[in-house]
Amino acid sequence: MMSAAVIGGILMIIGSFLTYKGMIFQSVFAYLIADFIWAFIAFSSGDIFGSITITLGTFFGILTFLKMHKGEFVKHLKK
Repeated sequence: MMSAAVIGGILMIIGSFLTYKGMIFQSVFAYLIADFIWAFIAFSSGDIFGSITITLGTFFGILTFLKMHKGEFVKHLKK
């Protein structure tokens, strides 16, 4: 049986592969699911500081996901 850490790692690999293929929207979704797993691992092991930092990073990831979904991202570096 796979542990939560292995499942989170597999999701990170999937997210990086999707990023490599240019499927950014899908990769952010995979990263967010992995972040929830890592936050659960940190919380269940009693690592409060780790739980807070992972939750904060996940919050910004969700904001990024929503901004991408709405199409509000600038597609190039030049403004």
